Amino acid sequence: MRRFGIDIDGTVTSPASLLPFINRAFKLNILYEDVNQYELTPFVNVPEKEFAQWFTENEPIIYKGSPPAQGAIDVLNKWKQTHELFFISARGPHLLDVTEEWFFQNGLTFHHIELIGSHDKVETAKKHKVDVFFEDKHDNAVMIHEECRIPVILFDTPYNQDPIPEGVIRVKNWNEAYDWVENWLKKHETVRKKQLV
Repeated sequence: MRRFGIDIDGTVTSPASLLPFINRAFKLNILYEDVNQYELTPFVNVPEKEFAQWFTENEPIIYKGSPPAQGAIDVLNKWKQTHELFFISARGPHLLDVTEEWFFQNGLTFHHIELIGSHDKVETAKKHKVDVFFEDKHDNAVMIHEECRIPVILFDTPYNQDPIPEGVIRVKNWNEAYDWVENWLKKHETVRKKQLV
């Protein structure tokens, strides 16, 4: 049994989740393909402070209404039988009820959810001794890989196109993630068996 560390927003939820809410609130027409950086403030026509306040006020509504990423539910439900699913998110701890509710409504099981209120997931990944991490934020993926010495699956989005080191694996969707992880597990199992012989 392996322990998987899994980011939520843009990884388990669709990476385009935020845009309909932003477009509606600020009367914009931002296209997902055009979002070439993680920080959304430059795309919005209001001051940074105002946007931050809007986001804080609307977080529960956004998270409630975010659709799952394609294939995420199926793949995670396959893994829940054989692995531990630890969801580690930058959401604030006060959003735990909304988050759990979303999981239940989408038929998704979890072993643990930790909302750390910050993008720095390294310590939490170390604390829970996760074996592999799933992420959409480029610098997070690189940092977790380098600090924790574990493979990190990076879900390909327009906003995370910077180069990646070996050990951060770029995938297009959850089915590709599933295939990569299953192969990785098989290789480790073979190595372990050889060592036992």
